[in-house]
Amino acid sequence: MGYGDIGRTGITKAGSINTDIVSNIDFAETFLDIAGVTIPSDMQGSSLVPVLKGKTPSDWRKEHYYHYYEYPAVHSVKRHYGISAERYKLIHFYYDIDEWELFDLQADPMEMKNVYNNPSYASVRADLQERLKKLMAKYKDSEELAKTYLLKK
Repeated sequence: MGYGDIGRTGITKAGSINTDIVSNIDFAETFLDIAGVTIPSDMQGSSLVPVLKGKTPSDWRKEHYYHYYEYPAVHSVKRHYGISAERYKLIHFYYDIDEWELFDLQADPMEMKNVYNNPSYASVRADLQERLKKLMAKYKDSEELAKTYLLKK
């Protein structure tokens, strides 16, 4: 049985719920994997096929990196980048402002209370900032790169 029938052969159990962190950068790799095509090593995502089979790899991502750099645009969200992890979300607004936000998604799922400057979250903040730096390096992203892109437009 090939992956081509992944949706029709019961590989993903009906009604199953998975809380693994996935990203839109995983879609292309997933489609290539399902089609039986070798995934190029320079692609940034990972195939979701193991996750869909209920066999999440032990080295699966524990956080999600994102970057919004077009403002004003349809979303009307200020330029920022951030990291979402299992329980926390760290955001850095930049360009014409310099503001950090940290949310405890368990205590505040609607992200209404910024705890960035709360001393009881200092170790969480430090951990997420380190993880954020590593992800930015992994994806070869930076504020400067975004600013360069914006200047070319």
